[in-house]
Amino acid sequence: MLKRFSLNLLQINCNIMKKLHGIVVPMVTPLTTLNAEIDYKATEKLVEHLISGGVHGIFVLGTTGEAQSLSAAQRESFVKFVGKQINGRTRYIVGVSDTSISDSVRLASVAKDAGAEGVVATPPYYFAPSQSDMVNWFTALADASPLPVYMYNMPSHVKVNVDPSTVVKLASHPNIKGLKDSSHNMTYFQTLAYLTKDEEDFVLLVGPEEQTAQAVLLGGAGGVNGGANMFPELYVKSYNAAAAGNLETVRKCQEAILHIATAIYTVGDGPSSYLQGLKGALELLGLCNRTLALPYTAMSDEKMVVLKEALGGISTDEWR
Repeated sequence: MLKRFSLNLLQINCNIMKKLHGIVVPMVTPLTTLNAEIDYKATEKLVEHLISGGVHGIFVLGTTGEAQSLSAAQRESFVKFVGKQINGRTRYIVGVSDTSISDSVRLASVAKDAGAEGVVATPPYYFAPSQSDMVNWFTALADASPLPVYMYNMPSHVKVNVDPSTVVKLASHPNIKGLKDSSHNMTYFQTLAYLTKDEEDFVLLVGPEEQTAQAVLLGGAGGVNGGANMFPELYVKSYNAAAAGNLETVRKCQEAILHIATAIYTVGDGPSSYLQGLKGALELLGLCNRTLALPYTAMSDEKMVVLKEALGGISTDEWR
């Protein structure tokens, strides 16, 4: 009887591990200072940094990857290059958010050929879709995509929220495997966790890194955290501690994560302050330069001085 129980637990753990989980880092897109072309040498360095840091997966062409500021040719080239560099060493998913479903499906096909295991998509933007429009959109995308689809709830950028009732309708689609929530609304996240608890193949991940440990403690599958570009070990340790219910370690990691959110992401100007801070910090860490794609600008030299001081206030001793 005990042996059978142990085997059942092993099977459950194996099923969990097959699902997308843990820290799936939304990788920045390194750009050259001249003409903001993709910096492939820095990309190679960053991928190796993330894999050596133990991340559970890499997600390219999301918000942190400045996908909507890149040309279609750049996106396809980047997807292929990163897939080749990863070479199956960690899980790989690709953002295909667009206003054209045919373009999303085409990029999904490129992603499949590059070794990705899934694609991520926001609702279409510009004309804000209704909830029924979103059901139609995601259903059509999931029907046509050669890879599993993860929905991306990003109301601050696409002007609409994917309502819980809409998520429930879509969660039963065999090719829709989860949702990344960047609404910063934990009540919304908990509601989704409750309403989708019977969908065994459906996972929920949270974008805001300040909320990831809490989301995991509440049953979430993990986090898609931009700060993991800088310090992947920190976010992996925080996830592992939350998954194991080790609240003391969570508390220690959370202090560093909150310092990053308040001291690194707030130095820049305007809506792109997060990206300015993140890429500025990556330049200081020697991983890529601070260039942002138009229309956004890199952090100024004056503010880089402030950023360097803020970055120096982060102690890595507790998670390395």
